[in-house]
Amino acid sequence: MRHLTTPLRPSALRPPALGPPALRLFVLAVLGCLSGTAALAQGTPYPYVGLGLGQTRGGLDAQRISDSVVAPIVGGFGSQTLTSDDRDTGYKVFGGYQMNPWLGVELGYFHLGKQRFTNTTVPLGALQGQLRSQGVNLDLVGTVPMTTNLSGLLRVGVAYARTRAEFTGTGAVAVTNPTPSDRSANLKLGVGLQYAFNPSVLLRGEFERYRNSDAVGGHGHVNLLSASLVFPFGGAPSAVRRTAAPMAMPMAAAPMAPAPMAAPLPAPAPPPVIVAVVVPPLAPAARRVTYSAESVFGFDTTEVQPAGQAALDSFSAELAGTSYSNIQVEGHTDRLGSSAYNLTLSQQRADAVKAYLVSHGKLDPAKVQAVGKGEAMPVTDAATCPGQRQSASLIACLQPDRRVVIDVAGTR
Repeated sequence: MRHLTTPLRPSALRPPALGPPALRLFVLAVLGCLSGTAALAQGTPYPYVGLGLGQTRGGLDAQRISDSVVAPIVGGFGSQTLTSDDRDTGYKVFGGYQMNPWLGVELGYFHLGKQRFTNTTVPLGALQGQLRSQGVNLDLVGTVPMTTNLSGLLRVGVAYARTRAEFTGTGAVAVTNPTPSDRSANLKLGVGLQYAFNPSVLLRGEFERYRNSDAVGGHGHVNLLSASLVFPFGGAPSAVRRTAAPMAMPMAAAPMAPAPMAAPLPAPAPPPVIVAVVVPPLAPAARRVTYSAESVFGFDTTEVQPAGQAALDSFSAELAGTSYSNIQVEGHTDRLGSSAYNLTLSQQRADAVKAYLVSHGKLDPAKVQAVGKGEAMPVTDAATCPGQRQSASLIACLQPDRRVVIDVAGTR
């Protein structure tokens, strides 16, 4: 609640609202960004929906509004007390499209609750006012990765809102227009944090400022502090999966005893002859395990995710008791993007897997080699996945090419 004592004053000049031409320019900018932003070579864009709930706090100029709606009287009015209640509950529903790890576009509906005030006047009277705003918004949402699961959010957009007001006068106060309303498009800004509980559920905490009309020719703002649940559709990395089943390590065969030699009769039996059967050592058994790149790493990153860590821990446990001569970790990418970038990314991912196996799996670093193959050894071909222009369908088709392969040579 805010309390002030001030005389009624003429309406202050306000900056003009962001009109329909500015809205059209912003929409064109969004469409240009959509057409100009190519999907990254490693990963797939995804749509999402969400729901947010929180507290609103308004910034209306109650005194200016009072000056605009109270009918003048001879001698004028004076304001004795002015109290306002500008907090309420707000909510929003939205859907969006994450174009790449750093940029998305979002369309939503919002309701910013109510803002109320009471102005007690001299001569004796009172003006009671109530404003409520709701509308739709179109935003560009920037994402700044901070850790594997935590990201920062920055947003800028346009909010097209309708503000409706209700004014009631008592005593000496007469209201010229008791139910004004106004529609306008205005700037909207926001910051926040996003945490990924798992690939299908994200949590956002955000602070957003909506600039809006006060329904009587001026403009103010409403702040919304909210928590939102976001549900991606197929965009987050899938659960760790193996595309090739591990081959079982063969056990060494026990040596066969020599057949007994028959002694001629009636000659006495010769002394027993002991024959040593030498079993040649088994050649190292080949074993290959393949992981999808998206199941081990974050979107276009080289940091091993928790799901990928669990898969590599399981692999290390299976090697317990195995005498291996060599382990080779190969990183592979698809053909999208430049060859130099893909070769660097594949080497960095192979190095990350080796580092994890050595530090957490306790493998001998001298026996583990990391090699980046880039796009040189694809699983798909041009007939299966035709085209060179990056698109969501082509990126999905080339998913088998993005992988990490671990080759083991050894015996148990």
